[in-house]
Amino acid sequence: MNETPLSGSTPSLQRKFEGRTLRSMVLSGLIWFSAILTSVPLFSVLYMLITRGGARLNLEVFTELPPAGFEMGGGFGNALVGTFFMVGIAALIAIPAGILAAIFLAELGPRSKLAFVARFLAKTLAGVPSILAGVFAYAMVVITTGTYSAPAGGVALAVLMLPIVVLTAEESMKMVPKIMKDAAYGMGCTRTQVIWQIVLPTGLPAILTGVMLAVARAAGETAPLLFTALFSNYWLLQEGHLAVMSPTASLAVLIYNFSGMPFDNQLELAWAGSLVLVVIVLIINVINRIFGKPKF
Repeated sequence: MNETPLSGSTPSLQRKFEGRTLRSMVLSGLIWFSAILTSVPLFSVLYMLITRGGARLNLEVFTELPPAGFEMGGGFGNALVGTFFMVGIAALIAIPAGILAAIFLAELGPRSKLAFVARFLAKTLAGVPSILAGVFAYAMVVITTGTYSAPAGGVALAVLMLPIVVLTAEESMKMVPKIMKDAAYGMGCTRTQVIWQIVLPTGLPAILTGVMLAVARAAGETAPLLFTALFSNYWLLQEGHLAVMSPTASLAVLIYNFSGMPFDNQLELAWAGSLVLVVIVLIINVINRIFGKPKF
């Protein structure tokens, strides 16, 4: 039996200019071109933020109050504190409520009429313009209390965070393998034990992803805070007590106000504030990438 000697090179299964190969090469090239083209605005904005905002960054901008029109120096320390405070209020409202709602939608009554209505409302709320959340909080909190305040801003941001937390947490719980839950039931665990000991710990990284996305969105919102927290040139802590029931500064509103000013000092602070806000969102996303990987 004669054997044909093998050549040194493996023959190609595709011809270089075959129809499918050529089409694949063209489409791949178009995708790379589109990706590069869409990244140009992003990198141009980042370049402007780093060059113009980075030049103004120093310790003073994090510790001083916003300057008046003709003043030099100053900073946005109170706006940074106000942003963290209002996002914290929103997180305390939206995260527990969103996770409890997701538990009902994923485990307790996934096919009930209430679950159908809740999913529909959550998806609708996720697409509502953010300014409407501000109008809602204005009617519910500002008019009721008679003043702009940090809690009003927190409620407006919570309305925006809630649907993101609900929808992502529900999907993460549905991704928990059924065999894990069946094994727990087979060992005699109750439904409550399965939810708290199996579903939530297993789905926690994916739930954290939704929480981080919601926090990142809330940190950069401006329109809802114009209706609820307004702005302030003072610290949140005044004369030894928290002035929460008074207008509160936020970084996003400061950027909005200062970006339209005719004074160079305030324009520079607006660029610096924009850079700080982008860095905050970047840090949140990095934390999400590190700790938000599903473990199942």
